[in-house]
Amino acid sequence: MDIRVVVAIDFGTTFSGFAYAYRSSPEIITNDSWPQQIGPLKTNTVLQYDSNCQNVIKWGNPALAQRQSRRRNIPQNEKPPLPSQLNYEKAISDYLRELGKLIKETISTRWQGIKFFEHVLLVISIPAEFDDRAKDTMRKCLHNAELTNSKESNKVEFTTEPEAAAIYCMRNLEEQNKTIPINASFMIVDCGGGTVDLTTRKLLRDNKLSEITERTGDFCGGSYVDREFVKFISRRLGQSTINLLKENNYGQMQYMIQQFCQKSKFHFTGNRNDFDSFEFDIEEICPVLKQYCKKDIKEKMEDNDWIIDINFEDIKSMFDPVVGKIIRLIRGQLDSSKNKCSAIFLVGGFSESKYLQLRVKEEFGKLVPSIIVPKQPIAAIVRGACDYGLEMSTIVDRTLKYTYGIKSNRDWRFGDPIDRKKNVGGNDNPRIEIFSPLVTRGTNVEVNQEFSKNYLPLMPDQTAVSFRIYITTKLSAKFCDEPDMKLLGTLRIDLPDAHLGRSRRIEFSLMFGKMELVVKARNLQNGKLYNTSFDLDFKN
Repeated sequence: MDIRVVVAIDFGTTFSGFAYAYRSSPEIITNDSWPQQIGPLKTNTVLQYDSNCQNVIKWGNPALAQRQSRRRNIPQNEKPPLPSQLNYEKAISDYLRELGKLIKETISTRWQGIKFFEHVLLVISIPAEFDDRAKDTMRKCLHNAELTNSKESNKVEFTTEPEAAAIYCMRNLEEQNKTIPINASFMIVDCGGGTVDLTTRKLLRDNKLSEITERTGDFCGGSYVDREFVKFISRRLGQSTINLLKENNYGQMQYMIQQFCQKSKFHFTGNRNDFDSFEFDIEEICPVLKQYCKKDIKEKMEDNDWIIDINFEDIKSMFDPVVGKIIRLIRGQLDSSKNKCSAIFLVGGFSESKYLQLRVKEEFGKLVPSIIVPKQPIAAIVRGACDYGLEMSTIVDRTLKYTYGIKSNRDWRFGDPIDRKKNVGGNDNPRIEIFSPLVTRGTNVEVNQEFSKNYLPLMPDQTAVSFRIYITTKLSAKFCDEPDMKLLGTLRIDLPDAHLGRSRRIEFSLMFGKMELVVKARNLQNGKLYNTSFDLDFKN
């Protein structure tokens, strides 16, 4: 393919961004110019529609934070209903379309003669837990957004967010002339807006990365501190007050949260000497709150001039439940690895919190030699994804999040469940359908590594065989109808030479590629090969 430019897109729940590089001169550039914003490396994943909810009026930061207008509020009964045609696929496509316009404009301005659909490779970073359906939806939305010329475009690559973060951290060490030893283990703690994801990897020769533990994570990103702030305000003004604000004035609620972030959250270090009290002036920041307060609260707040004083302990109490969860996740990841951890990298927007950095260093500074916050941690994923697109051989293996196998038959044995006993095709020996595993969850697999087993036809006169591929999060499973068992797909192969009966052997294989699973079945009698592929759902 004539790829000249790599563009990475980090489409996030809270914030989104993109980075790009020219392949022959790979300096990675993170976009920092957004609608009505210059400087931040990401913008809000937010859309504002017209009254018919069909056309986008604003996107990014301008669509979110709004100081209350002096004009009267629109009565509840005059607000337009959410039309049925505005579903999640349309919203994603609309956002990617607006983002895509900026990407195309940026690329065409920087490099002349670039034909977007021919010369640009898109690398999309995705959460580790994305399944096949989610990736297919992303492909569909990319096409709807006119970022690809077909849904099946080969100019799209996926990488998981933990992989991208790990690649960025290694490159960042090189740029700072720092190193960690070959075969040393290091942990990536990706602290985003909504989620925190952790994975432990090993550095191999030539900057290759190996994964040595399963990914862990939880919902304890930076936005959960914002939620604690809203809970704090609701305790002062009443939960019904906040409910009405959220229902009727969502933009002003977000403006209130952003004021908290800019005036207090971003500056909190955990050191009392650094702390400046935060006066939450309701009349200045969010005056509409006054009309939603109950009478007794109104009287009390009027005595305080509608000001809520927020002190050091208040802010600390907003951080501690969230930071505590992150500490427990790190401890669990350290306990699950047999190797000593040489470094912890904190990446993602919330990793810039001085208080989070302080707590992690207090808890693990004596156990882990280096705790590092790399340059531009908020852009770690998008820059790592761009790097991945420039050199896709960095990741050499992954740890499986599923046990893979097929539905198979064997002779029924004493002790097997009676209700599963079957007589098939007049065979005197009763049979039983089972789950036949090929590779178990937690196995470390190299890219393009194969796992194979040989099988025989169930009946002598069979002329075809269907292999039904199942996955489960269990380490061991017996039957394909157990809870948590999921049918991944079916591969059907022809089986001629019926006169040879059940002696016709079939080799069935699973091969784990970069981001896909290749399923193969070979008729060992005549050598004919059948295959299909599925997107991989790795847990990193």
